[in-house]
Amino acid sequence: MRKVMCVLRTKSFCFVVWIMALMALGAGAARAARIDDLYRAQVVVSGRGEANRATGFAQCLEDVLVKVSGDPRLIGDPRVTAIAGKAGSMVAAFTYRDRLSGVPIHDEQGSYDRPHDLTVDFDPIKIDAALEHLGREPWLSQRPRVVVVLKVTPRKGAPFMLSSDSGGASDADMRFSLAAAAARVGMPMELPLQANAGKSDPKAATGSVAAGNDGEVAELSGTLAWSDEAKGWIADWRIKTEGRDYLWQVRGVGFDEAFRNGMRGAAQVLSGNGQPA
Repeated sequence: MRKVMCVLRTKSFCFVVWIMALMALGAGAARAARIDDLYRAQVVVSGRGEANRATGFAQCLEDVLVKVSGDPRLIGDPRVTAIAGKAGSMVAAFTYRDRLSGVPIHDEQGSYDRPHDLTVDFDPIKIDAALEHLGREPWLSQRPRVVVVLKVTPRKGAPFMLSSDSGGASDADMRFSLAAAAARVGMPMELPLQANAGKSDPKAATGSVAAGNDGEVAELSGTLAWSDEAKGWIADWRIKTEGRDYLWQVRGVGFDEAFRNGMRGAAQVLSGNGQPA
């Protein structure tokens, strides 16, 4: 009987170890996939010609340098512009996707000017070396999920809280734009559920507690208001980390740019790169 119990305990222990090993492998694979994504960018180009490809490589390189470092101050940096001229030498792989796939080529149109999604994977070692040259470091640790709590005051109509399940006329477009802005800087992002928008706990507001989503969470709160005087949206952003409040603003822009400004600022703060402009 004792031998049977020992065998059962041994098998149970081995099973637990096996499960833990699978979980570790899964977590490692997920982390590797997440890091790989940081070194990947996508841009729309006209056709597959070499000149447009080189332009696309340069645009993607700037995006990747910002995404990997978390520092949007690299955008427009003359040193980045100089490096971007050699972006092709830092590319590990690239692919095209015809955005008009299935649509016949018109008589006056060749494949050279059809819009394509150009997806570029850069060599991590070369990107890290470029960041070192620029005085930056790769931000490869687990990134917090950013919960965006945003009050929108449109040009017409009543103010509203943007949520993951709200059904206003422009809500879906705003959600899509915000998600794209977050992805561009490599930040996990969530919006509160409409019914939970007033909750102070970001995890509770998004339903992450019920879903069992653990990990660090940062709240990015803001207001987005239309201004005829500014001829666009005015966005005010606030994020708190390590006991310090960071506030910044952008004026007279479309909501796409307002969301890019918000997510870039959040990445800059959370990566330790200081106060957003």
